[in-house]
Amino acid sequence: MTTATTAGPSAGIVALTLLAALLHATWNAVAHGVPDRLAGFALLGTTYVVVGGAAAIVLGPPPAAAWPPILASAGIHVVYVLLLWWSYQLGEFSQVYPVARGTAPWVVAVVEIARGEDLPTLQLVGIGVISLGLLSLALDGGRLSWSSLPALGAALATGVSIAAYTVVDATAVSTTPVAVYAAWLFLLQGPVMPLIALARRGRALRGLGRPVVLAGLAGGLVSLAAYGLVLVAQTSGATAAIAALRETSIVFGALIGTVFLGERLGPGRAVSAAVVAVGIVLVDL
Repeated sequence: MTTATTAGPSAGIVALTLLAALLHATWNAVAHGVPDRLAGFALLGTTYVVVGGAAAIVLGPPPAAAWPPILASAGIHVVYVLLLWWSYQLGEFSQVYPVARGTAPWVVAVVEIARGEDLPTLQLVGIGVISLGLLSLALDGGRLSWSSLPALGAALATGVSIAAYTVVDATAVSTTPVAVYAAWLFLLQGPVMPLIALARRGRALRGLGRPVVLAGLAGGLVSLAAYGLVLVAQTSGATAAIAALRETSIVFGALIGTVFLGERLGPGRAVSAAVVAVGIVLVDL
């Protein structure tokens, strides 16, 4: 069997992906800060529908061959959002989010290898180091217990769903215009959480305060920007490396928590962040 060698990403792609990671950490911090998480996720979905729908009208439908990956990715994204919401309901953000994001890179790497791609050794090592650093952030200052297993299980499942849509999207954007793909992807996945919120809350949603609405809609816009940048980066073909680099959003999340939320960055988290930084350098060599 002939294998294809996947080169490491360029400096520009690395910078683009790191910016996406920063934006991803930002919108998750916003979503986490909304006391009513169901309403927050519903507002995120509403933003997806409005922006994705407007873009779909302007850009028109995708090529016929793009519909299967768009539908597949939209379906996986729905599962991802539901799992992420469930994870946040079961466990603490500081533990659940790193596990979910740290799971995805090595799952993507395994899929890439299984598909016959020969990843550079340093890139593989870098992916492993990044994943190790991210997962160590999840365990910093905490203890595993039977009560935490449901949350961690949901987080692991979330990570697998992240890996799944990453692989689907990376394949699709190589043949489909990114803007068209993103528009229909967000339009199709967006309605789910608003419909769930309407079914569970009904007219009570009208009583949401202005800060909650603004935070939810702003988080949705930042989320759209973050994922759009990732789709552009994935056109480079360095799927596994990008999957690892984008999960540095956990490091940005820790820094945001320290600078803006007054959380303490202890020695354990500082070491974990340094490990992730080493991994980024290895991926880019």
